[in-house]
Amino acid sequence: MSVFWIVLAGLCVLFAVGFGAGKARAYAVCNGSVSDLHSRPGYHGAYVALSIFLPCLFALLAWAIVSPSILESYVLSESAAVTAGMSAPEVQAFARDARALAFGGIVGRPELVKDAAELYRSYSAVSDTLILVVAGLLAAAGFFLSYRKIQVDTRTRHTVERVIRITLIACSAIAILTTIGIVMSLIFESLRFFQKIPLLDFLFGIEWSPQTALRADQVGGSGTFGMIPLFVGTLLITLIAMLVAAPVGLLAAIYLSDYATNRVRAIAKPVLEILAGIPTVVYGFFAALTVAPMFRGFGESVGLTVSSESALAAGVVMGIMIIPFVSSLSDDVINAVPQSLRDGSAGLGATKSETIMRVVLPAALPGIVSALLLAVSRAIGETMIVVMAAGLAANLTINPLEAVTTVTVQIVTLLVGDQEFDSAKTLAAFALGLVLFCVTLALNVIALRVVQKYREQYD
Repeated sequence: MSVFWIVLAGLCVLFAVGFGAGKARAYAVCNGSVSDLHSRPGYHGAYVALSIFLPCLFALLAWAIVSPSILESYVLSESAAVTAGMSAPEVQAFARDARALAFGGIVGRPELVKDAAELYRSYSAVSDTLILVVAGLLAAAGFFLSYRKIQVDTRTRHTVERVIRITLIACSAIAILTTIGIVMSLIFESLRFFQKIPLLDFLFGIEWSPQTALRADQVGGSGTFGMIPLFVGTLLITLIAMLVAAPVGLLAAIYLSDYATNRVRAIAKPVLEILAGIPTVVYGFFAALTVAPMFRGFGESVGLTVSSESALAAGVVMGIMIIPFVSSLSDDVINAVPQSLRDGSAGLGATKSETIMRVVLPAALPGIVSALLLAVSRAIGETMIVVMAAGLAANLTINPLEAVTTVTVQIVTLLVGDQEFDSAKTLAAFALGLVLFCVTLALNVIALRVVQKYREQYD
C-alpha cells in the first residue's frame, strides 16, 4: 500500500478522534449545560476534526502532485553521465523505466537504469518519511490550536457550515469544469482537424474512408472524411432500436402499473430489469451468433438478400437491451400520476383503457419523453453491439438488411493502437465526437421544450 493511502487512512482515524475530543471538550467547558454553548457539541467536534484533517489533506495532495517531478529531476541530475547524449524522449523513457524498476516493475534493459532505480527508491523513502513528519506536525498543530479555542461562546457552527458550503461549491465546480474541459478539448482538437479537412466536406461528404494509402499513387491516398454515411447508419440503427424498445417498454410499463397484481409486479419488474444488467458484449454475441443468422436464413427463405452483418440485427438486439430503460422509467412516471385523476375518470364512466389513454398517459407524457430520450441517447452511444452485429463498413444506405456502421464505432476504430494526434485520421475522432455532442444536445433541448409545454398543461 502506498504512503498516500496509509496517511489518508491515518487522517480518517484522526478525524474520528478529533471529533470525539472536540465534543468532549465542549461538554467540559459548559459543565454539562449544553444550552449555554453558542454551537452544539457536534459542531465543536467537527471543528476540531476539520482542523486536523484539512491541513494534512491539502499537504498530502500537494505532495502527491509535485513529488514525482521533484524526484525525477533529482534522479536525472544524479544520472547525468548516463543520460548524456540521449534525446528528450529517450530521457523520459529512462526516467520512466527507473521509476518502474524502483517499485518492482519489469523493464526491457534493467542494467541501464539499475543505479537510477536505486536513487529513485532512496529519494522516495526520504520523501515518504518527510511527508509523514509534516502530516503529523500539521495534525498536532491543528488539534492543539482548535482544542484550546473551544469555549462556551466559540462560534464553531459558522466555521463548520462555511467549510461545508465551500466543499459543496467545489464539488459543483468540479462537475461544471469537467464538462467545460470535455467540450473545450473536443472543440480545440476539432479545429485542428478542420484545418486539414474543410468543414463542408466533413459535414456533407457522402464517402468515409479515413485510411491513408501506403503509396502516393494509390486511390484515396489523402483519405475521405464525409460523415453522412456514419450518421445515417447511427440514425438507422437507433430508429430500429426505438421501434422495438418504445412500444414494448411503454406497454410493459402500462401493464405493470395499472393491470398487474402486486405478486406479478414483484416478479416481473425485477426480471425485466435484469436486461439492463447484462453486459453489452453478451448482447453482441447474441446478435452475431443468433439473431443475425436467423434474419439471414429467414430472408433467404423468402428470396431476400440479407447481409451476415446487418443494421436490422444490431437494431433489434439494441432495442431489447434498452427496453428496461423505457419500461422502468415510464413505470415510475405512470405510478406518480395522482390516483385522484384515475378515480375522477372512473367516476365519469370511463373504462380503465380509456382512463389510461386519455388521462394517465397525457399526464405522464413529460416523464415518458424523458425515458424515450434516455433510451435514444443509450442507443446512439452503443458500440459493442454494432461492431459485432452491424460491421465496420460505412455504407450510405437506409436498407436495414445491409451492413452499416455508427459514429461511436468509428471513433473507437480511429483511436485503436498507438496513435499520434497530428493526422486527419486521428483528429477525425474528435470532430465526430463534437458533432455527436451537438446532436445529443439538440435532442435534449427539444425534449426539454416538450416537457415544459405539457407540464404547464397538467400541473
